[in-house]
Amino acid sequence: MRAFPFSTLLAGFVAVLVGYASSAAIIWQAAAAAGADAHTIAGWMTALGLAMGVSTLILTLWRKVPVLTAWSTPGAALLVTGLQGVTLNQAVGIFIFANALIVLCGLTGLFARLMKIIPHSLAAAMLAGILLRFGLQAFTSLQGNILLCGGMLVAWLVFKALAPRYAVVAALLAGSGVAIFSGELHSDTLNLAFVMPRYIAPEFTPSLLLSVGLPFFLVTMASQNAPGIATLKASGYPAPVSLLIVITGGIALAFSPFGVYSMCIAAITAAICQSPEAHPQADQRWKAAAAAGGFYLLAGIFGGSITSLLAALPVAWIQMLAGLALLGTISGSLVQALAKENERDAAIVTFLVTASGLTLAGVGSAFWGLVAGGMCFSVLSLSRRA
Repeated sequence: MRAFPFSTLLAGFVAVLVGYASSAAIIWQAAAAAGADAHTIAGWMTALGLAMGVSTLILTLWRKVPVLTAWSTPGAALLVTGLQGVTLNQAVGIFIFANALIVLCGLTGLFARLMKIIPHSLAAAMLAGILLRFGLQAFTSLQGNILLCGGMLVAWLVFKALAPRYAVVAALLAGSGVAIFSGELHSDTLNLAFVMPRYIAPEFTPSLLLSVGLPFFLVTMASQNAPGIATLKASGYPAPVSLLIVITGGIALAFSPFGVYSMCIAAITAAICQSPEAHPQADQRWKAAAAAGGFYLLAGIFGGSITSLLAALPVAWIQMLAGLALLGTISGSLVQALAKENERDAAIVTFLVTASGLTLAGVGSAFWGLVAGGMCFSVLSLSRRA
């Protein structure tokens, strides 16, 4: 306990709890969209938890710096739509393609340059368009589920005002309580057994790699890795950017066939372990991240239990929790997309095309949103210079 004070253990536990509470439901939806059954999803959650635990412990103990890894929540949100009608083999092919691009960015040092090629406003607009359906879904779920979803919304609002860090956790607990006492929790489906991840052979479909894999790669880099590196540096911890990208991307690439769809540098959850509340001494805060790594491993061991719990809860619970967890990301993306007046027209085109669900030549709306927005950006930029 002396080596790991209670404050560091608590920070590590809260970081993992917030991470799972805010996005485990979204990952469940993404896997289900690809036709995965409950047992397969449980294996994915096991693989993700173990991969995050191992990678967090390796990076933290090696550098003695609070480096947390995480799955890509915005990336999972994109996959909920992108994997509709896709087979599990094709989904794994998409994971491998996107993670290989991430490793390539790290090896070549293209990460920073790539982020400059695509205007940040367009990347943010694409992300907002992808996530819009989750925000809408959260509030449409109120119809017919006013007690369950209304209780979650009230709990979220109260804690958002009093203790913002725990708002999503409060909504999760409130919704779970209502589901239990109203009889909406199907306890007969609960299973506490350890579920071993199974290998799924990849299938590479060019149209899917372009329409889902490429936007997934861009969203993961722009909305997860970039903020994660920025958070680490803002907290006063210098980081070898390319090395971190190679290690996390490499782990995700190696375990993609087992359901590890992404592995990134965490931002929001990492900030919990990098704060003074975790430890008053900055050079000791790595212990909070190490504790988080241990809790990740436990979450991986009980991945089957987490999945069976999600399957036992009402769909409306999952929709409301996912929507509330992504509200901050949606609003933040819109602010970034519309921040520069001279880029707003291109950004709003990107947002609307992405949100429309447009599919052309078998390629999805996220890609076409970037194309349409990029064309608007280029034409309008040229007209201003003329």
